[in-house]
Amino acid sequence: MIRLYDTARRGVFTMDPGPTVTLYSCGITPYDAAHLGHAYVYLTFDVLQRRLRDSGHDTRCVRNVTDVDDDILRKSRELGVHYLDLAAEEMAIFERDMQLLNLLPCYTEPRATGAIPEILTLIGQLFERGYAYEVDGWVYFETQKFARYGQVSHFPRETMIPVSAQHGAWPEDPRKRDPLDFVLWQPSLEDEPAWDSRWGAGRPGWHVECSALAMRDLGETLDVHGGGRDLVYPHHECEAAQSESVTGAPFVKHWLHVGLVGLEGAKMSKSLGNLVFVSDLVRRSSPAAVRLALLDQHYRTDWEWRDELLLRAQSRLATWESTLVTGRPSAVIEDVRAALDDDLNTPAALAAVDEAAHAGYNVAAAAALLGVTL
Repeated sequence: MIRLYDTARRGVFTMDPGPTVTLYSCGITPYDAAHLGHAYVYLTFDVLQRRLRDSGHDTRCVRNVTDVDDDILRKSRELGVHYLDLAAEEMAIFERDMQLLNLLPCYTEPRATGAIPEILTLIGQLFERGYAYEVDGWVYFETQKFARYGQVSHFPRETMIPVSAQHGAWPEDPRKRDPLDFVLWQPSLEDEPAWDSRWGAGRPGWHVECSALAMRDLGETLDVHGGGRDLVYPHHECEAAQSESVTGAPFVKHWLHVGLVGLEGAKMSKSLGNLVFVSDLVRRSSPAAVRLALLDQHYRTDWEWRDELLLRAQSRLATWESTLVTGRPSAVIEDVRAALDDDLNTPAALAAVDEAAHAGYNVAAAAALLGVTL
């Protein structure tokens, strides 16, 4: 009976999954190194998968790769390299870091460039149902046509407009019928990749990529979908609108959003350069300790990285490992299960294992449920 906070319903609700649980986690745009904030999101999905599998479910977790969008094209232009070469280089680094953290392999890890036919089909369906319009080769989703727009974020219109601008949506675009309309397809610049479409050569918008990939690989209704809290609006709001406009079915049962990781008083971001990387931390500590440092935070809270978190995790790991030789059998795994079932309360799970370890019990099985091999 796993209970999770659902962003759209603004409360904690019991999951009611079938034998196979489908999960979709928005992946990276591989134009620069993925930092600890990214790792924290994917670790959260990993813990959820482990508990679901532990309770007898199969899981299929899809994590996409946004390998064509404004950011990666701009960076490849600056570096003078092909955008797919840049993506391949950064994805290799990212995959290595995720392996260091002992993340379960994804069911699929699809790339936006590998789903152009599905993206074009989805946009065509939106046209057929009256939700899309075209101006000068630009195709937009008409938000006023979708009555439930705002169902995920619950943002008022006066908040949506500036937030969409912060994410590069250009509300002042004169081609739009409404400032909140969002791009489905756009003409490519001369030095950008382009695919043929009935609206002219161009490339997809950001939001439509994830809808097409998620529904192609997992079906029209996902059990769990999410990412960092900064994706609630506009990205996930737009995904829900365009997907449900086509299928008429709920797009997501549980919207799972993870808190933001900060450093020195500000959210980690590539633009600010205040980043911490998994690869740097494992040069100073074991990967298991890095994982424990992240698990010591509740997934829904915003928090700041501090080096003392790693020191605390190293000490915790040493205590847990000390129980392998002399520790007695323990039932602490049931306490860990109960904590994870309570909205993935990993700090409570760690505290339960600490108590058992200090009492001299072997905690290897409980640690394994948390993805930590002693």
